[in-house]
Amino acid sequence: MGRVLNFSAGPGALPQEVLEQVRDEMLDWQGAGMSVMEMSHRGKAFVGIAARAEEDLRKLMQIPDNYRVLFLQGGATGQFAAIPQNLLGDKGKADYVNTGSWSAKAIAEARNYCEVNVVAEGGKNAPLGIPLQSEWRTDPEAAYLHYTPNETISGVEFHWVPETGEVPLVADMSSTILSRPVDVSKYGLIYAGAQKNIGPAGLVIVIVRDDLLGKAAATTPSILNYQKQAEADSMSNTPPTFAWYVAGLVFQWVLRNGGLEGMAERNRRKAEKLYAFIDQSGLYRNPVEEASRSWMNVPFVLADDGLDKGFLAGAEEAGLATLKGHRSVGGMRASIYNALDEDAVDALIEYMQEFERRHG
Repeated sequence: MGRVLNFSAGPGALPQEVLEQVRDEMLDWQGAGMSVMEMSHRGKAFVGIAARAEEDLRKLMQIPDNYRVLFLQGGATGQFAAIPQNLLGDKGKADYVNTGSWSAKAIAEARNYCEVNVVAEGGKNAPLGIPLQSEWRTDPEAAYLHYTPNETISGVEFHWVPETGEVPLVADMSSTILSRPVDVSKYGLIYAGAQKNIGPAGLVIVIVRDDLLGKAAATTPSILNYQKQAEADSMSNTPPTFAWYVAGLVFQWVLRNGGLEGMAERNRRKAEKLYAFIDQSGLYRNPVEEASRSWMNVPFVLADDGLDKGFLAGAEEAGLATLKGHRSVGGMRASIYNALDEDAVDALIEYMQEFERRHG
């Protein structure tokens, strides 16, 4: 089989340079005589790998010194429970913005631990979009406000940061982290599953401000307790070492390719090019309002959904993989994360043009 371009929403594509380095180091990491998968997480070699990864992430995101960076297990979904358990403190309520499937999952989990105030809802009716903050019903006594900057399923994205005053802002950046610069100081906590822009599935990164540590409920499992994990350098148990190592290689790749400013320019061009083609087409349509369109996940539907099966089959034959939309919404979805280069978007547009010439 020739080159396959992976448009999967996650696990997504990894940079080819990184995959090649992982291949070359698989059996013998830098003369250690063993794979990273076999190393003790407390040994000098892996401790060095872990420290370099955190150092590079801090450099990329310009993370202030008063934030801790945790490399944990359980993906972002595990944090849906960990966040209320750690941040509620003596408060019994939290604000959540519901803009799609992942927001809704976070809300459902949080309701097991506290009173959830849904401050706004969006992403339900076409054209899909983000509710104006002037319409939000926030609670100044909430322990925190949680939102999902990018909904991978519906392709709805915030292109602005909510203002929350003294209430800590919490963001699930699983599908946007490393795609552009972000002002970490505006957030109390950022978390992100790795399998889109960082590395293999199973790892989650939590960036948490120091003053939010030490508030965990007594019933919080040690493995989910941010303070205990921070004190143990994310090693209160055996961490996902191989995923952590690959993430570190991805951080180095991003640094070599212009950092987050370079990623932003690359991603802006890819998204603008794909949306421009869809908008001028008579066959394809994007269901999201222009101001709320995602850079990372571009859903589209055909004028005749009876053509979907043929479109997807032809795409697979052309080496354009995993374009089928999420089962909850149907249609198609192109996820164009950092590792997918502009040539891949060009190839997708070329295929879409040819399909439209035959079926439009």
